[in-house]
Amino acid sequence: MSDINDLPSGMSRRELLARSGTGFGLLGLASLLSDEEISAAARPIRVDNILAPQPPHHEPKAKCVVHLFMNGGPAHMDTFDYKPKLAKHHGQPVPSGNFRTERLTGGLMKSPFKFTQRGESGHWVSEIFQETGQFVDDMAIVKSMYAEVPNHEPSLMLMNCGSGQLPRPSFGSWVTYGLGTENQNLPAFVAMCPNGYPIVSTRNWRSAFLPGACQGTYINSAHQSIDALIENIKNKRMTSREQRKQLDLVQQLNAEHLKKRMRDSQLETRISSFELAYRMQSEADDAFDISREPQYVRDSYGDGIHGRQLLITRRLIERGVRFIQVWSGAGQPWDNHADIEKNHRNLGKSWDGPIAAFLGDLKQSGLLDSTLVLWGGEFGRTPVAEKPQLNGRDHNHYGFTCWLAGGGIKGGVSHGATDEFGFRAVENPTSVHDLHATMLHLLGMDHKKLTYRYAGRDFRLTDVHGELINPIIA
Repeated sequence: MSDINDLPSGMSRRELLARSGTGFGLLGLASLLSDEEISAAARPIRVDNILAPQPPHHEPKAKCVVHLFMNGGPAHMDTFDYKPKLAKHHGQPVPSGNFRTERLTGGLMKSPFKFTQRGESGHWVSEIFQETGQFVDDMAIVKSMYAEVPNHEPSLMLMNCGSGQLPRPSFGSWVTYGLGTENQNLPAFVAMCPNGYPIVSTRNWRSAFLPGACQGTYINSAHQSIDALIENIKNKRMTSREQRKQLDLVQQLNAEHLKKRMRDSQLETRISSFELAYRMQSEADDAFDISREPQYVRDSYGDGIHGRQLLITRRLIERGVRFIQVWSGAGQPWDNHADIEKNHRNLGKSWDGPIAAFLGDLKQSGLLDSTLVLWGGEFGRTPVAEKPQLNGRDHNHYGFTCWLAGGGIKGGVSHGATDEFGFRAVENPTSVHDLHATMLHLLGMDHKKLTYRYAGRDFRLTDVHGELINPIIA
């Protein structure tokens, strides 16, 4: 064994064990992993191209994803899942005994909103999405979604990370890891949420055991100025050339630091983030500045937060950003246990025009063909009124609705159904894993092959679940 005085300074405990003559660290590892697995685990992550474009498993129909996240759980029977029997039985007890909720509830509660049939497909759409309804023939509406529990935190994790119990990488991180990004000067994965973080915070867009460069970049989209949207985007004291010289020196020191620590992935991520932050100065200013859009375009999106978010989203799509998540706001805005008529109407109004402008913009430019758009929350809401107010709805994970458009989706179709009151998915029940598997397929990835070895096993977004929703694929 080497003399302790001969060991290089700055050697970590891990490297000391690995270089020990007896090799007891690797012997212990070898008892758990095969030689091939040791080789795979030891392979260094190439920092310089971890986000470089990667070939898909098969020909993709979509290049990027936009997830319109209605956090809090919009009521499906008040948006896209019309239930006329609720009006007929309004105020009456639930006929079936197979009905469970988190809190005390009253009788059945009709939707306070009018529904009309839209498009050639004749989908029923609530008045709170009057403008969005003109695009129903471009949508596949999945009315039989279900989650695992009626609580926000695990349901958010299930929708975003494929597991409500364990810390797993987010959907956006998996997509970024699998495909990389087409623009090296902007983050591959952007999460826009106005006025702070949603429930469970940054866990919604974490990379977990995937490379840190795959984690989502948070943007507080309540801000309008570029300097507030992206902090420290400009260096007021140094020129770009001076910054480059300074960064080259820092990166040289970091590289030497990295060599002594067996290419630690966290250090590699930090080096990568320094480079991205530098490169963003040349392009982020342009990408996030909607004042460069013609006035008529800005007017079509409106001057609200969601209009600004979606106009920025369209500009990011044009520049090759791979995954963009657009949130309703901090907390759980759609979580309307009371005053659902007022709150859902206001939320619908804030989203309706911007979504219509966004879909119309993408459709006109041809970008909708390569952009997969998902709308929905982490679960739905009950068809009964919640006590004591009797004007709101409780959480419901047994059945809810989402819709998809663009990126290989068959427009004008409806998949699955809940029962006559909207409580439970009864026709073609569709899990979140099925949704994820289908979206990955449209992006050119086989969800069973997109894996990452961690802690001695291969992980994937859909774990051991997931079937393609073939009826909604064009």
